[in-house]
Amino acid sequence: MMDRTDRHYRYFMRQITKHTLLYTEMVTTKAIIHGHRDYLLGYSDIEHPISLQVGGDNPTELAQCARIAEDYGYDEININVGCPSERVQSGNFGACLMTQPELVAEGVAAMRAAVSIPVTVKHRIGVDDHDRYEDMFRFVDIVSKAGSDRFSVHARKAWLKGLSPKQNRNIPPLRYDEVYQLKRDFPELDIEINGGIKTLQESKEHLRSVDAVMIGRAAYDTPWEFSRADELFFDDPHDIPSRLEVLEKMIPYIEQQMAKGVRMMSITRHILQLFSHRPGAKLFKREVGAASAKTRADIEALRALLKNPILACAD
Repeated sequence: MMDRTDRHYRYFMRQITKHTLLYTEMVTTKAIIHGHRDYLLGYSDIEHPISLQVGGDNPTELAQCARIAEDYGYDEININVGCPSERVQSGNFGACLMTQPELVAEGVAAMRAAVSIPVTVKHRIGVDDHDRYEDMFRFVDIVSKAGSDRFSVHARKAWLKGLSPKQNRNIPPLRYDEVYQLKRDFPELDIEINGGIKTLQESKEHLRSVDAVMIGRAAYDTPWEFSRADELFFDDPHDIPSRLEVLEKMIPYIEQQMAKGVRMMSITRHILQLFSHRPGAKLFKREVGAASAKTRADIEALRALLKNPILACAD
């Protein structure tokens, strides 16, 4: 979810769901250690619960980043062993680490020893020709002994050569049954399923066989799908705001961030799908885009949308 699940998107999603665990974009360990930490790791308190996802292969650096994450108040730290991009591979992290379970276990053990927050792992079914169920079983068996609190499994293999990251999200077939089998073989572990899941109803079906469900692209493309997540999965049937009420809550945040020098489009690009699959969706995207793209961003144009009769009916 690079370039998607930044702090502005997460703030937006918190207007829709209070309890769903939100993830940061993957941040490399070296960027966290040597980069602008407040820029990379800063967030609003409203974003909890929140997981910092990191990419790296050095146990010492992973442990250092885990301590930094805990100091920043993150609720968990997650190591990405699923990203197949060539840039990630060149740094020896992401999906290529599935062929090095002992190294991943060292990293998890180092993080586990450094912090009290959960340490979790996101990985694939397999990579390249290392895609038998037995290969994934071995990976989880070795890494689980290092103390991982949860395994989030993208139910597709990854081809490290020949397919782009986008193609790796669509071309390799989904193999949900193997994730279900993993839960049966490791009943004591928390197993989460990911890949191709688009609705809360689908999530309920998967929860018959696993402990948790991760939704990625659909959470960005159809954010309103999560409006009933708190009631369905967290036993919190609070009043659900309307879409226009969500927009209204975002306006003060946008003004606050713009006062800090943030471009309006950096925030509003994340809310363009608020009316996805509803009457007025094209109007909303067009008006928000136009207001955000101006040389002088027009916050009043967003306020005007709150009174738009087409959007009020669509809500």
